[in-house]
Amino acid sequence: MVFAISGAMAANRSGMDIFGATFTGFVTAIGGGSLRDVFLNLRPIWVDDSNYLIAILIGVLISIAGNRQLHRLARTLTFFDALGIGFFCVVGVQKSLTYESTQTAAVILGVFSAVMGGVIRDTLMNETPLIFRKEIYATACLSGAIIYMILGSWGVDTAINAFVSTLTVSVIRLAAVKYKLSLPGIGG
Repeated sequence: MVFAISGAMAANRSGMDIFGATFTGFVTAIGGGSLRDVFLNLRPIWVDDSNYLIAILIGVLISIAGNRQLHRLARTLTFFDALGIGFFCVVGVQKSLTYESTQTAAVILGVFSAVMGGVIRDTLMNETPLIFRKEIYATACLSGAIIYMILGSWGVDTAINAFVSTLTVSVIRLAAVKYKLSLPGIGG
């Protein structure tokens, strides 16, 4: 739902109509997980479970109805986005491992799960996707996915591992936003 809100808000900022906002909210919410599932040769879960579509629609409606109020809550949305990418990253790693991916592939697919919906959103908005800017976003996910693998190899309980890894992603992302941290650029 949070990713649907962010997609619909981006569409609202770009002056799209209600269909554009709904479509953008939808692809933002399901893009990363669907891409991961395609790579795993699985049918995306939203195809069979309409609860996902209902949550997305509710997110879009919240965005459309409360657009002005949501812009005032940008910090709150950044917090939920940071939690969301942490959660999606860890779930992506877990699902990839469940379907017998290599550890390296599971890390990559965890990052894909978390960030590719935003890449699709930004591309639709004709903006440079956030992961291609100097912001620390995908790097936070990469850190959390690697932490998940390390803790898993040490035999840490899955629930504790998931919590710590999600928290790692979220804290890195929130610190990067708060302190305007970024990766160095390349070239001169």
